[in-house]
Amino acid sequence: MGKSSKDKRDLYYRKAKEEGWRARSAFKLLQLDQQFDLFKNVNRVVDLCAAPGSWSQVLSREIYRNGENEEAKIVAVDLQPMSPIDGVIELQADITHPKTLERIMEIFQGEKADFVCSDGAPDVTGLHDLDEYIQAQLILSALQLATCTLKEGGTFVAKIFRGRDIDLLYSQLGYLFEKVICAKPRSSRASSLEAFIVCIGYKPRPGWVPALKPELSTEEFFQDMNIGRANVHEDLKFDKEERLVAPFIACGDLNDVDSDATYALDETFKSLSLDPVQSPTAPPYKKALELKRKGQLKIVK
Repeated sequence: MGKSSKDKRDLYYRKAKEEGWRARSAFKLLQLDQQFDLFKNVNRVVDLCAAPGSWSQVLSREIYRNGENEEAKIVAVDLQPMSPIDGVIELQADITHPKTLERIMEIFQGEKADFVCSDGAPDVTGLHDLDEYIQAQLILSALQLATCTLKEGGTFVAKIFRGRDIDLLYSQLGYLFEKVICAKPRSSRASSLEAFIVCIGYKPRPGWVPALKPELSTEEFFQDMNIGRANVHEDLKFDKEERLVAPFIACGDLNDVDSDATYALDETFKSLSLDPVQSPTAPPYKKALELKRKGQLKIVK
């Protein structure tokens, strides 16, 4: 979590520290669950792009139900290292690689997942069209793994950036799920393009068997699924891509704090600075700290 002055006045940021969440994004998943009851009858979960682990923390607390659900298995996948979380099996791996799929299915002993989620997002550039394109590719990469691991009737949740072509993604997901809903948790800032796509009731495409191959792009992976993507014919005529407007739902209690508002702290809170819940596992300055400890860091004036 950041340390800007606005962050310090963001009550979700402070509540995350007070309640032991690694990031304020934990409240987004909690509010999505309040609206859609995502964790009902869920035993096997895959959390993609999981670092630093706030969603995995929520999943661990909600899925295991104080130790009552002994059959539950939660797998968290990310390229970055992540500090351990009780009840969560962590894989430092690429979500697009076939070996990652193999390791997940080994953990699940060949059983399919009930729930797949992804809170991943690229480092935004500020160029909205570029950011939306990169995020769409990340969603499709997560969807590739979801189609390989998710059981029929399962649920897929992923972060999206609402841009001018998001209705195309809604349409394509509509071929794979019974319900496709765009949800905006109250803890997600209204000033942000961020929202979450909630896809309920996975329905595999008839006659299509998904297979992850490292040489295939997302376009090539989905090309034989017949999910409304553009098709160019030999005479250079093409079929228009289908588009769909998904229902929009705002999640969270109306009494919850406003994520876009900043709140003045009284003198008591100003003097109570809270340390980060989890220190970075691999910060970019890690090597510099190691060199400094060994007395090998040279400062050039």
